[in-house]
Amino acid sequence: MADIGSILVEGVVGVLLREKRLTVATAESCTGGLIGDRITNIAGSSDYFMGGVMSYSNGVKEKILGVPMSVLETMGAVSSECALAMAQGVRRLLNTDIGVSATGIAGPGGGTPQKPVGLVYIALSADGYERVERFIWSGDRIQNKRESSEAALKILLEYLQSL
Repeated sequence: MADIGSILVEGVVGVLLREKRLTVATAESCTGGLIGDRITNIAGSSDYFMGGVMSYSNGVKEKILGVPMSVLETMGAVSSECALAMAQGVRRLLNTDIGVSATGIAGPGGGTPQKPVGLVYIALSADGYERVERFIWSGDRIQNKRESSEAALKILLEYLQSL
């Protein structure tokens, strides 16, 4: 069960999406669908949440979301460029107003000195607006996924509050 603070984030996001008549979709790698799960914990979320793509593999990132192979080969799947392309791609694929993505290294393995465990990029793409944030979490795999989903929802909330 989510704590009161996280329920409030999802709830406020839902209220604002409904009020502004906007739709959202998610493209998730390291969070494994947790952002979409949290959005859909709010009753009536089908009014504004169109769906998500869990894109763990580079093949799904490229073939389904349209992340350019050049980005995957030169910058890597864990990069600001990939996160932004994922958010743009899911927005285009599911024809939504907003796309939110997360890509990173949840742990406990997979990190390098350049890209340590806990490194996550979260992106938001909307008409005339794009944002990518970089985070390095220090928890275990589950904590890193939770922190990433919370950060993604807060980025979405900040965007909606700015409209």
